[in-house]
Amino acid sequence: MKTKLYKSLLGSVIGASMLSLGSCTDLSETIYSELAAEKYEFTDADAAAMFAPVYSSLRNVYWGWNGYADIMDETSDLWTTPSRIGVGWGAFYNSMHRHEFYSQIDHLWTAWQYSYEGINACNKLLADETVQESESLTSQLRAYRALYYYILFDLFRNIPLDTTYDHPAGWQPEQAKPQEVWDFLITELNAIKDKCGEEVKMGEINNYAVHMILAKMYLNHNAWFNDHSDDTYYQKCIDELNYVLAGPFQLAENYSDNFKEDISTSPEVIFGIPFEYLYASGNYYANKWMNEAGRATWGFTGWATGGSAALPQFLATYDVDDTRFEDCWIGGEQKDADGNTIYVDGKPLNYTWELHSSDNPGCYPMEGYRLVKYEIKSGDWGTAYDDVPFFRLADAMMMKAECLLRLGGYNGETEQTAANLVTEVRLRAFEGNRDKAERTVAELKGGSVYAYGHRENTAEQDEPDNWVTTTEGGDDIILGGLLDDLAWEFVAEHHRRQDLIRFRMTNGQNVFNGKSWFCKDRTEDINDNHCNIFPIYKTFLDGNPNLKQNPGYGE
Repeated sequence: MKTKLYKSLLGSVIGASMLSLGSCTDLSETIYSELAAEKYEFTDADAAAMFAPVYSSLRNVYWGWNGYADIMDETSDLWTTPSRIGVGWGAFYNSMHRHEFYSQIDHLWTAWQYSYEGINACNKLLADETVQESESLTSQLRAYRALYYYILFDLFRNIPLDTTYDHPAGWQPEQAKPQEVWDFLITELNAIKDKCGEEVKMGEINNYAVHMILAKMYLNHNAWFNDHSDDTYYQKCIDELNYVLAGPFQLAENYSDNFKEDISTSPEVIFGIPFEYLYASGNYYANKWMNEAGRATWGFTGWATGGSAALPQFLATYDVDDTRFEDCWIGGEQKDADGNTIYVDGKPLNYTWELHSSDNPGCYPMEGYRLVKYEIKSGDWGTAYDDVPFFRLADAMMMKAECLLRLGGYNGETEQTAANLVTEVRLRAFEGNRDKAERTVAELKGGSVYAYGHRENTAEQDEPDNWVTTTEGGDDIILGGLLDDLAWEFVAEHHRRQDLIRFRMTNGQNVFNGKSWFCKDRTEDINDNHCNIFPIYKTFLDGNPNLKQNPGYGE
């Protein structure tokens, strides 16, 4: 009876975990500061509840407050959440924007806590003898555990690595060396990459998704270890991607099809995180981006703060005919659902192109274009129940293009193959205008069109502008044209921080550290790479004396 139940859980536990989203984790528990030693002997009656944290923890990692989605873009050159004059916000967000990372930024708690909750849930189930009878189920659990470790490794690098559940009383984990975690993940993913099945279902990690995680590992290896002497990792990345590209996926007809509330029918999604009305909400972008009065445009009634804003330097990089601009951003005077102008304190609600500064004096409530990439629905919904396209085909195509460009071709495919892949992704954004869609090898390998440099206006609203600017440009970015394309395609999709760390300038420094934008200044010391990873949150350090803070950060 148990065996049948566990095998059926692959198809049913996603829904069950939605029902228990609010109760399956104890947020007062500090994961990996102290773990319970006893083994939980669960029965058929509570099996589904025990599986729930495996899946729900990933939703919390991604859309827990200050989660992975914010971490990967708040630190980037695409958008920010400044202090809003007369409203608030800004403190932690400004530190993320300026790369002034420290050990009490809330974002760092969310990613660590929920990732280890997910890992702990996987370890608990993998220790059960009945679960061990099912190869497909154990492979799924190992894949989820590997995904959590992939996220932690990318963010923190020096992390505890534990694959067991039973520990003696008082046991505390120690940090593994980065190479040890890398070796574990590569071995683990290779062991299960053809054992998770090829059926594509929301929330379940299939073979293609495992190959995608492996490809991401190989793509980022040199940047993670700050060693660019071995290009064979890009070859390995292509080998994994070829399996994905031979799968059943195709680009969605419309770019926005990948960001609907329900993306289960998109042919482009390789692995998606499901959210569900009432039981598993999460996406707070409509709430975080829209002015309170601006809710009337869609008729959603949830809270709204008008916090985040697009950086004008990024917006200026778009081609005027690129439909992804309107798919992602709104600006100017705002209308309600009936077409009437929305007023705030007697003035039309007008989202302006320009921003003042992150906190000197900050930004005024109407400053900044707002994100509309994810479907905003009426009622109290907003974006709350929008699924997450964690891996999609366009990503696999662009990754292969990047590797081919870095290698100068591989296995009979050339740099022109790379340009063709990028062009294919761009075509739907330039429908009927192939000349605009087409990218050449020279363009992709050339510099970025982003006007990098410090750019803020320190004047008060009613005073003459006082621009504080530097000019850096993007001509010295290697593969800068491709880096631009990655921004236009994947803004607000947990990509940008990783991309900026991976792409370098001609002086050897990566873009993440080596370029300024808005109120974030470049790192002058080209050998200072400590911001490539984050500090470990202070609560976890205090709870476990075996943990040591990452280099470059105080306790």
